[in-house]
Amino acid sequence: MARISIEDSLNSIPSRFTLVHIASQRARVLLKGAKPLVESDNRPIVTALREIAAGKVWVKGTEEESDMPEE
Repeated sequence: MARISIEDSLNSIPSRFTLVHIASQRARVLLKGAKPLVESDNRPIVTALREIAAGKVWVKGTEEESDMPEE
C-alpha cells in the first residue's frame, strides 16, 4: 500500500468516528512501544490505519471478536 487514507480503513470499521477513535488509541499504544502488526516505517497513526485496513485491529464486540489475537 503506497498511501493510506481514512477511506481505505472504512471497509473494516464503517463509522468514521469509531475509526478515528480506534486509530488514535492504537497509535498511542504504538507510541508506548507496542510491536506493529504490519510492516511499516511510518508514523504511529499511519501504522495504526494500515493495521486497521489490513484487518489486524478491529472494534471489540464485532462478530470477529473471537478471532482477535491475544496480547
